[in-house]
Amino acid sequence: MTLIKSISGIRGTIGGKNDDGLSPVNIVKFTAAFATWVKQNVTKTDLRVVVGRDARISGEMVSSLVIGTLTGMGIDVVNIGLATTPTTEIAVVGEGAAGGIIITASHNPKQWNALKLLKNSGEFLNGFEGKQVLDIAESGIFDFAGIDDIGKIIEKDYTSVHIQKIVGLELVDREAIQKAGFSVAVDAVNSVGGIAMPMLLRALGVDKVLQINCEPHGNFAHNPEPIRENLLQTSEIIKNGDVDVGLIVDPDVDRLVIINEDGSFFDEEYTLVAVADYVLSITPGNTVSNLSSSRALRDITVSYGQTYTASAVGEVNVVEMMKETDAVIGGEGNGGVIYPESHYGRDALVGAALFLTHLAKSGMRCSDLRKKYPDYYMSKKRIELKNGIDTDDLLLKIKDLFKGEKVTDIDGVKIDFSESWVHLRKSNTEPIIRIYAEAKSEKLASDLTEKVISRIDSLISG
Repeated sequence: MTLIKSISGIRGTIGGKNDDGLSPVNIVKFTAAFATWVKQNVTKTDLRVVVGRDARISGEMVSSLVIGTLTGMGIDVVNIGLATTPTTEIAVVGEGAAGGIIITASHNPKQWNALKLLKNSGEFLNGFEGKQVLDIAESGIFDFAGIDDIGKIIEKDYTSVHIQKIVGLELVDREAIQKAGFSVAVDAVNSVGGIAMPMLLRALGVDKVLQINCEPHGNFAHNPEPIRENLLQTSEIIKNGDVDVGLIVDPDVDRLVIINEDGSFFDEEYTLVAVADYVLSITPGNTVSNLSSSRALRDITVSYGQTYTASAVGEVNVVEMMKETDAVIGGEGNGGVIYPESHYGRDALVGAALFLTHLAKSGMRCSDLRKKYPDYYMSKKRIELKNGIDTDDLLLKIKDLFKGEKVTDIDGVKIDFSESWVHLRKSNTEPIIRIYAEAKSEKLASDLTEKVISRIDSLISG
């Protein structure tokens, strides 16, 4: 069994010994730690925390433990039940809550679940705040409420609130979408997207919806990470389904992947690129993505005379950089769109509404719209390190090897060349270095990662 404690939350597998994985004992411990942190950091007398979950098999069990622990700590709970991650974020703000807990392991397989922690802004805890929660958990000291101070439970639905908020966005054009008469396929991998995505499409005036894996029972029909190799069957259904576009989401609906009408892939890196193109065409401003995201966003941003900035990897880092640079659009290359006019969080529902508006206004087929953008290709590899190897020292040596190039070291080491880049990051959970590269062809990207791996092998052996 596996338990991973990080600043953004606690995730692990279900089952095993009491201190193994995401056991009931660990669920209670980390929920109580978060409740303690909330009490220490939010100066309100009527504390409430929003709890939402995806459709994982273990979700109801975990939710019951989380809600029971929060009320046992004297905190009221707004239970929004089956809800997407962005819906839960919006509910925290809508309720004036002190924080939120999203019960989801995102793209991990069905045996995983997690507690993702939100502060009162509806955003994820930053590094300092997350460490405070982990420290409280390690102390094991919790002050539970007396009989007269036990928290109350309020049941609410926020999915319809979220969708109406999206439909009301200035850049979402329901009339254009409805007029286009799109037929849209949705693969929601048997989670909450099966509820939210068809509801959104109906609200946008889309009458023809092909639902694929939309029953929210948690038995995922395929590996839930929305990447090409897991969506080959879905792409065949779309190719043969007489649809205009396919929209694929992960279990908690913060990532959006698009498949063209002919079954070809728009590519997850280009979800943000296309949405940014549309937003920038109407609202000039800056953009942000993380260091491991495609250079195509930078190219689009520069074409509008605006400034692109790269942040460290991680949603909280992207959000902080977006605020710092006053960005009008940003996100991550995994299909995560962050649109501040809605809220500061990755949101596949917002991404879908903006993309469909863009597609409708373009008058193009989806595959032709993709051809509008510059082609880049990524290679993603990893190198396993033997025990005793100082990863930080190794990255410093790599940085020195490429000191003649543009090097960024805010998160690992990224080397920018004129036509390509490579990014090296150490894993926080495994003795490995992840190596991402991007270039103008698949071969060039692969050759670049192999070149860096060879350099690392030489440094280790030499």
